[in-house]
Amino acid sequence: MIERLSLQDHDMVEQLWSLQHVAYRLEAAAIGLKEYPPLPETFDSLRSSVGEDFYGEVSADGELLGAIVTTPAASPACLEISRLMIHPDHLRQGIGASLLKYVIDHHPDIRSFVVTAGTLNVPAVSLYRKFGFLPGESVTSSTGAGLTVFRYHRP
Repeated sequence: MIERLSLQDHDMVEQLWSLQHVAYRLEAAAIGLKEYPPLPETFDSLRSSVGEDFYGEVSADGELLGAIVTTPAASPACLEISRLMIHPDHLRQGIGASLLKYVIDHHPDIRSFVVTAGTLNVPAVSLYRKFGFLPGESVTSSTGAGLTVFRYHRP
């Protein structure tokens, strides 16, 4: 079940921090990097995130299987997806698609969405393209990773 995650729930923040590290370590390795921007984040910095909304796929027994994080963009009609992460034990089960659909469906007032993904992260790029996100500009992260900015505009 997808639910909004509370950063006041110590257990949930621990699960979120752990998920972020295992998921982004896997992505960093897949694209040939040792460091990746979300990895240095600490438990405390994650818990004190301001301006971000966290949603997660949580199992019946309270296990966080995946999460998506949104941040308001410069325009009030645009929402940025700043993180999408799935636990490696639950990849290829439709969790990423469910989380992305949830965010799009639960923000009917938002006209466009933007997300940045590792250019070499084939599963992420495929997911965004499947949902109608179109690739735009390419950028390089501080760690040297090639990134692509994807945009989705509601019809």
